[in-house]
Amino acid sequence: MNITLRNLRECPERREAAAAWFHQKWGVPLSAYLSSMRDSLAGSGPVPQWYLAIDGETEEIAGGAGVIENDFHDRKDLRPNLCALYVEERYRRRGIAGALLHRIAEDMAAQGADTLYLVTDHTSFYERYGWEFLCMVREESSLAQTRLYVHRQRLIE
Repeated sequence: MNITLRNLRECPERREAAAAWFHQKWGVPLSAYLSSMRDSLAGSGPVPQWYLAIDGETEEIAGGAGVIENDFHDRKDLRPNLCALYVEERYRRRGIAGALLHRIAEDMAAQGADTLYLVTDHTSFYERYGWEFLCMVREESSLAQTRLYVHRQRLIE
């Protein structure tokens, strides 16, 4: 298996396909992904960013994730947020999610964002990759609480 991790800025021709893929996985409006990816490609700052794991044999999207200011929770001060991490079922248990998390943390730290946050209902997955549970946060437009994790990239000088 030959998986290549790409920032969308490295393959802007994939914007529409990537937006459709994320929309299918998460149900967030397609227009929201297209807008965020357009902003990413404009390159005005470190956020937003979008990453894809591409199968080198089929050119299919095997996985992906993004970095946005806030992932629909009430703690607007805890930003930027890693969002929409997903790996297609047939590609799971091959280290793709971990590789995406590592690449994103390194890239964001290189752009001055060495602390990232994410919301999830998972309770043990992200700890394997250096993320720490920080607190519970309220989801936007809901009374539901969800777990918020933090990752601090330690740069080696």
